[in-house]
Amino acid sequence: MGYMGDYSMCICFPKKFGVTEAGPPVDVKEVFMKYATGGSGMTVEHLRRFLVEVQGDVEASMEDAERIVEEVFKRRHNNVKLSELALSLEDFQFYLFCVDLNPPLLNKVHQDMTAPLSHYFIYTGHNSYLTGNQISSDCSDVPIIKALKRGLRVVELDLWPNSSKDDVLVLHGWTLTTPVELIKCLRSIKEHAFSASPYPVIITFEDHLTPDLQAKVAQMVIQTFGNMLFCPSESDCVKEFPSPEELKYRIVISTKPPKEYLEDKNLSSRGSNSLKDKDSDEDTWGRMSADLTNDDDKSDCDASEHSQCDGDNEAYDRLLRPLGAPAYKNLISIPAGKPKGKLREKLKVEKDKVRRLSLSEQKFEKATVCHGTDVVRFTQRNILRIYPKGTRVNSSNYNPLIGWMHGAQMVALNMQGYGKPLWLMHGMFGSNGGCGYVKKPDFLMNVGPNDQVFDAKAKLPVKKILKVKVHMGDGWHLDFKQRYLWSSPEFYTRVGIAGVPADKTMKKTKKRKGNWTPVWDEEFTFQLTVPEIALLRIEVHEHNMSEKDDFAGQTCLPVSELRPGFRAVPLFNRKGEKFTSLRLLLRFEFVQVDI
Repeated sequence: MGYMGDYSMCICFPKKFGVTEAGPPVDVKEVFMKYATGGSGMTVEHLRRFLVEVQGDVEASMEDAERIVEEVFKRRHNNVKLSELALSLEDFQFYLFCVDLNPPLLNKVHQDMTAPLSHYFIYTGHNSYLTGNQISSDCSDVPIIKALKRGLRVVELDLWPNSSKDDVLVLHGWTLTTPVELIKCLRSIKEHAFSASPYPVIITFEDHLTPDLQAKVAQMVIQTFGNMLFCPSESDCVKEFPSPEELKYRIVISTKPPKEYLEDKNLSSRGSNSLKDKDSDEDTWGRMSADLTNDDDKSDCDASEHSQCDGDNEAYDRLLRPLGAPAYKNLISIPAGKPKGKLREKLKVEKDKVRRLSLSEQKFEKATVCHGTDVVRFTQRNILRIYPKGTRVNSSNYNPLIGWMHGAQMVALNMQGYGKPLWLMHGMFGSNGGCGYVKKPDFLMNVGPNDQVFDAKAKLPVKKILKVKVHMGDGWHLDFKQRYLWSSPEFYTRVGIAGVPADKTMKKTKKRKGNWTPVWDEEFTFQLTVPEIALLRIEVHEHNMSEKDDFAGQTCLPVSELRPGFRAVPLFNRKGEKFTSLRLLLRFEFVQVDI
């Protein structure tokens, strides 16, 4: 039996792959000897002291230590009798390498969930219904279900009429994507919304519908979700967003309210041409070429965009009553919309109402360059959504950190793709028990003298030092045996920080040749100016002399949530799916810096 796991499946591996059992690293041996007080076994009391003094679990009890010892003996020795049991060095090593018993992050919600929604980063998807690229892939409820099971909290649906204009389809407009019926998406959302988190699911509609179809959508939403649906008060204006705690197990709708200037007499005459005049959260594909050539402030000014809080829409109310449907606008709890004018005017904070604003990644980048503090100030009360530019036809993504460091709550990524931006997204939302809502750091919500807010461009002092020691890894001979036959693997680990530009760095260990359980025992030190939004990036590669080095696992962890001490860190594939056996043993240590 190996030290790190159940190796009963790999009796033949030593000959085939040259697998050798790596003994515990030096640091593990030393800490074992210290807490076993020189003896050959670590008792329950010894383990409790280790949990408190090394692992930083200051509230660890004898019951916690007993549970760990019981689990280790059950898994390694089929023995659960605790009388006079003590962990051997091999048992202790086994425990340290168990991800479920010794995880790097807390697996429960621990942040304050009673602040308004605008105080949280929210796990957000873009074109959540697409199975692949943005041009020709199928639309389906399957990627929505998959994302919800992962913890996604904001689902985007693009609503379009069918060919006969009597039903609503979900598809990416002006493309060859194959549509899916809206009702199918809504029913799947209802079934899976709270499989990973009890906190609210927000559905953002990109609406290209005529008023009668908006009424039909309202009927579908009410009939599908019933009491799960959160509806705003009678007032047209939302003055402050409710909290995630208030909205537990609720469905929230966010879109642009219907236009005020439309009248009964011209609703039917506009027909399909009205689609061209509708606002949408995104620049439609029909206008994409114009956006690529004209990204100045004039492109932000749309004469058809109006403030969404001007009174009752009597024309729509009259239209909807005969259909027996509640007014579409009355379902909207998070109103979206853009005021007239240039970019800075769109970011204006109003005292008596809040709203959601959507910007493409290009316009957002421009906003951060020209009006960075205005963006932060806007996001303290309002919700800002950022979405990928239209040219990302292969469903690639942008770096989400630029959004988070400016307070943007809904940093929308293509969840069906994969790559480093998604790794960062998964890392960020591993925080707070993976519930999909992460409380924004205080510095993004604070207002100083003269209405000062956080400036992402300002040079800041080092606030915290993180030390990461990469001890060893295990599991490649199990998870990679069907894909690779490395005869003499040469693994190395890259460790670094993703965060504000001053904190960004990447380092790597030496290569360890010929061992499927490589031991590196190398420590790296990272000086962090903004540790609150820093993410620890970890990648393992296998050196290949003739070609590009082979990918051998990755993970991303929020620095602010790392638990100190020796921790078992699971690794994931390129798509962010966890490997069955692959993990690293790392040690984390924080050093506070006096400022």
